[in-house]
Parts: sequence; structure tokens; C-alpha cells
Amino acid sequence: MLTETWVALGSLVLEAVVGYPAGLHARIPHPVVWAGSAIDALERWWNQPRFSFATRRALGCVAVVLLVCAAVLAGRGVERAAALAGGIPGGLIVALVGTIGLAQRSLFEHVRDVLLALRADNLGEARARVARIVGRDTRQLDTAGVSAAALESLAESFNDGIVAPAFWLVAAGLPGLFAYKVLNTADSLIGHREDRWRAFGWAAARADDLANLLPARIAGALLVVAGCGGVGVMLADASKHASPNAGWPEAAMAGALGIRLGGPATYDGVLHERPVFGGGPSPGAAELARGLRLYLIACALLWLGVLAVALGVAWPRS
Repeated sequence: MLTETWVALGSLVLEAVVGYPAGLHARIPHPVVWAGSAIDALERWWNQPRFSFATRRALGCVAVVLLVCAAVLAGRGVERAAALAGGIPGGLIVALVGTIGLAQRSLFEHVRDVLLALRADNLGEARARVARIVGRDTRQLDTAGVSAAALESLAESFNDGIVAPAFWLVAAGLPGLFAYKVLNTADSLIGHREDRWRAFGWAAARADDLANLLPARIAGALLVVAGCGGVGVMLADASKHASPNAGWPEAAMAGALGIRLGGPATYDGVLHERPVFGGGPSPGAAELARGLRLYLIACALLWLGVLAVALGVAWPRS
């Protein structure tokens, strides 16, 4: 675990600095794209209406096992190949590969772009930019709606894109990181309650819930510490969310900023009643800016936490 912890810290630092360069993405699609293609193929082959509900659920379980096994094998393969370089060079290779599972830089840039559009009083552009990071309909959102959508995505993605991947990288190295990313991708693609996915996506949704159980609470705690408040709102409102995990960082963000998040939102033209987090006013551009600063502090706290774990593990050996 000592090596994994230092590698995770290196990955966090490297990803914050370089992200996933656009030039590289143009030549080599992000590995999540590969995972998504595999999930889509399995869904087309095995999630067919002619199969019974039980059969589709069983095939969904098999699909998750296959995907996780492939991810673990890929992670172990990379680690063994890096080990041939030995010592620090091998560790740097693993840390560099680990950056592909993190999203600190890209998440900051996406939300910052929304903020810049709001500050320029360009609501149309702000709607277009926030549409890149949320699934809801954005064409009718006002400034408060755009700000709330960006903050909710920032909070939830702080867990899914940063804390949880770092957690599994520390806990199980690249195999753990790759397995988590596969599960999270599967949940986003097929882990839905609609009739088409209810059976086949059941295993993906449950596995993702389990993988995020502890990281989501860590993410919420980091946000309230970063904001020096909001723990009461987090503890009171987190369980309102339909997900056992997503409510923790979202309620923490609302509490830390003293605002209200959640509430009704439209998806594919259908209005959905969602729980409300916090009891403050609706957010605006100023609160979005504060949320970005809080996010940066929370990321720094995560780095410090990983460093503390690394030093704590190393201490008995010194």
C-alpha cells in the first residue's frame, strides 16, 4: 500500500498540472471511451427484449464481472510492465498512467468556463457550456439555474472524478483504479431505472453504489472542511437523494456555501422533482466562484490526506 499511496499522490499532482492533453486525445481516445464501447457492445448483444427479466439481469451481472476482470488484468499488466523499469522510473510510469482516471483539471476548466460566460453576461453561452457537464435540459435555465447545475455537477464529480478514483488507486493500485472507472462508466451508461436498463443495468448500478460508499462520504467531509461549515446540512440532507452516495457531496456543497441546490429539473423534456439540499438562497455567479475556490481547497486537502496516509504507512518502517 505504501507504493500505491505515493503513486496516487504523484498521479494527483501530475493530472492537476497536465490533465489529459487535447492533442493526445485527438490521437488516442481516453480509455473511458474504450470502456464505453465495450459496455455498449455487451448491452446490444445481451440486453435484448426476447430475453426474460431474470436472464437479462444475470447477463448484466456477467457483463460487470467481465468488465472488472478485464480492467484488473489491464491494471496489473501496466504495473508489471512499469516494474521492468524499476524504482523511481517505474513509479513515475504508473503515476502517469494513473492520471487518466482523474479529472481535477478538466472539471475545474469546465466549471470555470461556465463562470466566465456568466461574468460576461452571456447567458446563452453559459447554458451551452453547462450542458457539456450536466444531463438536464439547459435551454431555459436562468442564471441561478445555470449556477446551480454547475455547482451540483462540481460537487458530484468531485467524488466520481477525483476522490473515488484516488481512493481506489491508493487501496488497490492501477487495478483498483481501472475497475472503479469501468464500474462508474457502466453505471452512467446502463445503470438506469427505465425499462430498457432496469434488469441489465442492475448489477452495474449496485456495484457502483458499493464502490462509492466510502469515497462519497470522504468527498462530503472534504467539502465541509474546505468551506469551514455545512456539516449539519450534509448530515441532514444527504439521505434525501435517490442515490445512497450522490447526496453527500451535493449536500455538503450546499451547506458549505449556505445556498440551496437541487429541486425540480427537466430531463429530455420531462420535469423531475428532485430533493432540495440546504435552505439558503439560490446561487448565482458569485456563489459559483466561491464553489470553485472551495473545490480547489478540497482538492488540496485530498492531496494532504493522501500524503498523510503515505507517511503514516511509511512511519513504522523508518
